[in-house]
Amino acid sequence: MSGTLTASRAGAGLWLSRLAWVALGYNVLVILWGAVVRLTTSGAGCGAHWPLCNGVVLPPSPTLHTLIEFSHRLTSGASGLLAIALVILAFRVTQQGHPARLGAALSLGLIILEGLVGGVQVLLGLTATSTDPARGFVQGVHLANTFLLLGALLLTALWASGAPGLRLRGQGRAGTLSALALILLLILGMAGAVTALGDLLFLPADGTPIDTVKHDYAATAGALQNLRVIHPMLAIVVSAFLAWLAGWFRRARPSASVERWSVAVWGLIALQIALGFLNVALRAPAWIQLSHLALACALWLGTLTLVYFALTALTVQGGRSLPVGRVGA
Repeated sequence: MSGTLTASRAGAGLWLSRLAWVALGYNVLVILWGAVVRLTTSGAGCGAHWPLCNGVVLPPSPTLHTLIEFSHRLTSGASGLLAIALVILAFRVTQQGHPARLGAALSLGLIILEGLVGGVQVLLGLTATSTDPARGFVQGVHLANTFLLLGALLLTALWASGAPGLRLRGQGRAGTLSALALILLLILGMAGAVTALGDLLFLPADGTPIDTVKHDYAATAGALQNLRVIHPMLAIVVSAFLAWLAGWFRRARPSASVERWSVAVWGLIALQIALGFLNVALRAPAWIQLSHLALACALWLGTLTLVYFALTALTVQGGRSLPVGRVGA
């Protein structure tokens, strides 16, 4: 009887790991579909109504914009159901104090916050072709919450797969540099969200990028145009820091995982920079903006994975090992 129960819990633990990875991949797709909503100016497809669409549950005779916005709400709702299932399964198959429980609970909380931020955008009319400066602020907050959500799902998936728990105390310089890297990436992502919004609402000027900058700081330019130049400048600084940090981790916290993910981060940085230059050169077409966002998600997840393995590569001060969470233990 005991053996049957153990096997049952082990099987449920395997399902927890699979569900966590599926939830992570699914939410990346939901995020990209949200970008399609923005790029097609379909954010007002359900009017100024939330969570209802044009005041009803199922909109009759929907337009294309309504279909795009409504489908995004449905896929977002499904991500919430996935998060609820993740929490229930995590609490059923793991022991008290298992890190997967914390990760699942954080994921659910951040998904709820994600929906609320999206609702605020709709109810305040900060969608479609709105040029209200407040839209840029909300868009930045939305992106930051999105990154935190992906991070929580990634950690949940790692912990559910049997990866060691993460201890932040006693990490020294590695912990400080890791926190700085993640904060800088969040700020860069928020700035990128504002720039993408500016590129959508105000096409870059004809001519060189210098002409666009001059146009963005003309007397008639708005706040969203003024802020557009910050992201590419910040991207150079943050990319250089991340590239250096990946090399530093290889020396300070050597392991096969750190080596593998440092190379991945270097590759993602190179691709992101190349795509950024292409985006400027081609005057921000929709397909490049979508690709840029996909790579931004990949870089955030890659950097977080590198940081995770760097911080769990060595034992903590005093020779004590980092706690290892075991699904179904």
